[in-house]
Amino acid sequence: MKPEPATVPDPAAPRAFVLVGPTASGKTEVAHRLARHLGARVLSADSMLVYRGMDIGTAKPPAADRAAFGYAGVDLVAPDGGFSVAAYLDRAADAVRGAPGAAWIVAGGTGLYVRCLLQGLDPAPGPDAAARAEAGALLDSGGVAALAARLREAAPGARVRDERNPRRLVRAYERAVRGDAAPGVAWAAPGPRIVGLQPDRALLARRIGARARAMFEGGLLDEARALRAAFPELSATARQAIGYREAFAVLDGAMSVAEAVERTAIRTRQLAKRQMTWFRHQADVDWVPVGGGMTVESVAAEVLRRWETHGPARLAV
Repeated sequence: MKPEPATVPDPAAPRAFVLVGPTASGKTEVAHRLARHLGARVLSADSMLVYRGMDIGTAKPPAADRAAFGYAGVDLVAPDGGFSVAAYLDRAADAVRGAPGAAWIVAGGTGLYVRCLLQGLDPAPGPDAAARAEAGALLDSGGVAALAARLREAAPGARVRDERNPRRLVRAYERAVRGDAAPGVAWAAPGPRIVGLQPDRALLARRIGARARAMFEGGLLDEARALRAAFPELSATARQAIGYREAFAVLDGAMSVAEAVERTAIRTRQLAKRQMTWFRHQADVDWVPVGGGMTVESVAAEVLRRWETHGPARLAV
């Protein structure tokens, strides 16, 4: 049985076709092709694309593409600033409501952003639910290291028995934010059916390796150097971002470029695994298998066929 939405649907709510999947799965290329075909705008659901000046390491679409497809959800905050899921939803709502009648494609791999776009946050989430949302975004973008770093910032005296355990880190962060107040409301059930890309594992590993090499060959070290000069103290999420942490290590002489490329690929593969696990357990996804012999055109055609079958999803913005 298909899961029910968390709230009574609003028939006047804006709608969007949704495309999810792990990093390097080809979502951006497919979304752009379908946006051109449908005359749609693109709303990014990627928690790292919100940072201005972090372009190469996040595989941010070029400025020309962002302009062509009326991108929203990108370049929302400086890399030294904090940014919450609630702030993302506010900005997404501004973009969508500011373009009445526009067709939208939501594309990204940050499950929490996608979920909140479709279900919203609790009307009165309280510090516990808000902290859980922020902790989830940190885990999605930087793994346990990023969340542990943020916990140490929020509560320097906090102690976690096993900092490699994401559940314990999330609970510790919730306690630090709420001051041990009563727990908040649990997340609702998964929402409407959406479409996702599921690349062959070997193909995804090759794409991730190629992307890591291309990032460093394409100027990531220069971008990291410029970020440090402009923002001496990055936010916990930004400084743990995949590729940037490694680039900073190269700049500090703590890692060679070859080691940085390999470490970036490893962390990206780990992220992709976390993303797939999240979507399998937290959303109702119709997965499109993607093999090495498939073209962007053939993948886009299959995604479009499934979008036509399921219809667009209501946005809770």
